[in-house]
Amino acid sequence: MKKITAVWSLLLMLALTLLAGCANDSGSSQPAPLSPSNINLIFVVSPDLAYNTPGDIQPDTANLTSQGLNRSLMLATYLKQQVLGGKNVNSIYTISPMSHLQTANNYPDMAAIGFIQQFALLNQITLHVDGNGSTYTGNNYPVNVSYARREGVPNGVPTPPAYCTNCSGLDFNNTAEINDTLVAGIIDSKTPGFYVFSAPWETVRAMLLKINTRYGYNLNLPTAYTGSNYVYAVSLPTTSGKADLVTYNSNLTPPPTYPVLPSPVPSAACTNRYQPYFSTVLTGGVNGVSIPAGVNTNSTVYIVRHAEAHPDPGFGFDDGNYVAAGQWRALSLATTLRGKINPGLVYSIDPAGLWYPNRDLHVSYVRPALTVLPYAIANNLPYYLAASISFGTSTDPTDQTIANNTSTFFFTGGKFSNQTVLVAWESGHIRPFINALIKSYGSNLPLLDTTGPPTGGWPSEDYDTIWTVIFDAQGNLTVHNALCEGIDSSKLPATAPLF
Repeated sequence: MKKITAVWSLLLMLALTLLAGCANDSGSSQPAPLSPSNINLIFVVSPDLAYNTPGDIQPDTANLTSQGLNRSLMLATYLKQQVLGGKNVNSIYTISPMSHLQTANNYPDMAAIGFIQQFALLNQITLHVDGNGSTYTGNNYPVNVSYARREGVPNGVPTPPAYCTNCSGLDFNNTAEINDTLVAGIIDSKTPGFYVFSAPWETVRAMLLKINTRYGYNLNLPTAYTGSNYVYAVSLPTTSGKADLVTYNSNLTPPPTYPVLPSPVPSAACTNRYQPYFSTVLTGGVNGVSIPAGVNTNSTVYIVRHAEAHPDPGFGFDDGNYVAAGQWRALSLATTLRGKINPGLVYSIDPAGLWYPNRDLHVSYVRPALTVLPYAIANNLPYYLAASISFGTSTDPTDQTIANNTSTFFFTGGKFSNQTVLVAWESGHIRPFINALIKSYGSNLPLLDTTGPPTGGWPSEDYDTIWTVIFDAQGNLTVHNALCEGIDSSKLPATAPLF
């Protein structure tokens, strides 16, 4: 059983300390780190269109800019060292993105979850990875974002078969007092530690006010937005004592250019090592092929898997997030995909719409959405969530209804005609929904192998393959896997890049 060594932990602590000192360029004194013996409610103010530090948000897409992404990467180090004193977080919460649609195009608020992702990767979690009691420590932490109850499910989003009481996130408008209930549960449990919330100023302000009035803390709360460098913490003794509001100012001045990784990611050639080469062309009227009604035309869809998520040899580790090695991949996609693909918009699974029980905990499925978020930021692309797709009562990749629904969403109805789309998805579901498309063109056509393990036919080791689906002007279909991201997963660092 592989373990994270004490040496790595000491090196990380040293690096975090040095970087935190460099990030605070004002030279002003900072409050001491919070006491781990208290209940610490830590509020990170993510930018949105209404309240943002100038230059952090793209007004046309409501997404983070490169400057905003840089701020989040730098703020993660500051949070870990200056606010938590190097300690591990207890829980991380952010708003369900579809609860805060912005601009006339109804872009989901991906800034809040993107703003806290790097911090999640600077924390560790130990999980069971098999039925024999073996554990593995991963360099990441789960992010809770799932829908908490029926009232919080936005219009157009399917009602989940169940609600995740252990991984529920925040609601931008605090519908049915979802946020208040969550915070009250943390305070009333009297469990000391660090509970981090990433949300826009409107949500943070309302949460602080409710805490203050509900518990009579008489805190001197901020009355106006002061920028995304500010972090507010309500620190509560578990025994009798006075609640404190601690205000931190990271004084960050992030560059406006896209983040530069500390070192290049290791490259890999497209060899079809894990998935044998597959290519098929289906032309209407040829070999029994019939073009289905309503299929998209003049459209290309590139489909990728989420970044690295299972660092143990048996691929049993899973907390819904990708691990630190995956951050190297996610941040490098803007470079490695340049010249290979040229999408006009990006889609992914709604991270609040799919959750599942793991051996130790229930987890929100955030990693596909976070994998391609930096790529969308780097290229200022519209970013949407395929939130209307229901995964039903099962995440089984071979579920034909799920495969058909996904195929219909991306390939039928003309929604993506005359467009090029990048889609990040759950790996086991990719081959089945491509097969559902192929089957719609006729019987006895070449299909992708979806036998396991793992179920769905996508090898656990493969994070690199790109599937390409092309429709011409008549709806004739080409499917192949000739492209890859070009990153050697086996050589990615096990710890997150530090900024």
